[in-house]
Amino acid sequence: MKEEIVVILKRFVLILILLSFGCTNTLHYTVDQNNLGAKIEHANTVVNEYFNDQHLPGMAVSIFMGDAVIWSKGFGYADVAQKFPVDPSTTKFRIGSVSKTLTAAALGDLYEKGILDFDAIVQNYVPDFPVKEYPITVRQVAGHIAGIRHFRGNEFMNTKPHSTIEECLAIFQNEPLLFKPGKYFNYSSYGWILMSAVVEGVSGKEFLGYMKQHVFDPLEMHDTVPEWSNKDIPNLTRFYEGDGYEIAPYVDNSYHWAAGGFVSTTEDLVRFGAAYLNYDFQSEETQQELMTPLTLENGESTNFGIGWITLEHNNQIWVGHAGSHKGGRTMFMINKEHRMVIAFAINRSYVGFDDLHWKLADIFLD
Repeated sequence: MKEEIVVILKRFVLILILLSFGCTNTLHYTVDQNNLGAKIEHANTVVNEYFNDQHLPGMAVSIFMGDAVIWSKGFGYADVAQKFPVDPSTTKFRIGSVSKTLTAAALGDLYEKGILDFDAIVQNYVPDFPVKEYPITVRQVAGHIAGIRHFRGNEFMNTKPHSTIEECLAIFQNEPLLFKPGKYFNYSSYGWILMSAVVEGVSGKEFLGYMKQHVFDPLEMHDTVPEWSNKDIPNLTRFYEGDGYEIAPYVDNSYHWAAGGFVSTTEDLVRFGAAYLNYDFQSEETQQELMTPLTLENGESTNFGIGWITLEHNNQIWVGHAGSHKGGRTMFMINKEHRMVIAFAINRSYVGFDDLHWKLADIFLD
């Protein structure tokens, strides 16, 4: 643990040197003197126990608090056979449905520009999307209460490349709604493919380009990219499943970029989360639009907003999202009151979190 504290101190010195030359970075590595060393040691022990109990190949953990990354560490291997270690600043993991939260930032950007109305029907922005038996709004689709279905059968294991969002919409767009919008909650990744079509329809720009220009680049998330199956992605982890570290089956994620097709590092994710601790990137009004949970027609809360889930632990409110995909599990959440962001990512399928996120929160919040 002394070595980890030395690394953090070296990073702090480095950032001071950069600042002296007029350079800045979204993440500032500083050391809080309030028992930080003991907390890091405790967190390291807890994560190591979890890592070993779950027989994980590799994992990264990054924690931001106040105005600094207070702990960021890789465990195990990005490539087991090559013994290539995980680096939380560069190793890219499949983040699954955390992609929805990133996509929600693009929706928020369009809302702030005054050109997207969350309560407008989706055909206002995607005219070719078939009219259903009931009108469905952007907010209902994004909040999983519109009645659009989720994956069926082996659709999650898609191996076909898709070059346009129109191709992706064709998978489900001609099917009827499952229920009257607002009556029930039904989690739907396909609904978020429709959200990427909304981004394109409102902005007049291609979805991935809009994400890069208006979300990733402004937040210096340079290691967050779509997982192209036909392109070499530097520092992309191998994807495993099972205790024996078998290579996960091949999938092509081009059919659902917005819903679960991005790869990222844990340091990029905490950089993204830190942007929502202030109101420079997106206003307080926009954040409320995105994060406020929707309610069903019977008054019951869904705990889901637009790309954000609300969680409660020890009388504390957290917002974020979890992600799951072949060869990947991710947790991302923020606590605005304590200005805290937790992100961890794993390169193996079907792994339970065992409340690790709450254990880490409890350590650093005493």
